[in-house]
Amino acid sequence: MFFHNIYIMNIHRYIIMNVHSKIIAIIKKEKIVTSSEIARKLGVSWNTAEKYLLELVIEGKIEKIKKLGVNLWLVK
Repeated sequence: MFFHNIYIMNIHRYIIMNVHSKIIAIIKKEKIVTSSEIARKLGVSWNTAEKYLLELVIEGKIEKIKKLGVNLWLVK
């Protein structure tokens, strides 16, 4: 059971890294994006997209700008 849990954690880490890479690629291409645009392009909810984006902010890979109540994201 222990090794199964490690396997699942590694798969989860791989998926998150893949999603993060896709988000960074989208932002690099578009220059500035909204949370809604990321959600639409990834096919996830706004809340899920926002969670992934905030993880990338914590990692220091992107930055957030709030403009007129809209979250805008750009690569650092």
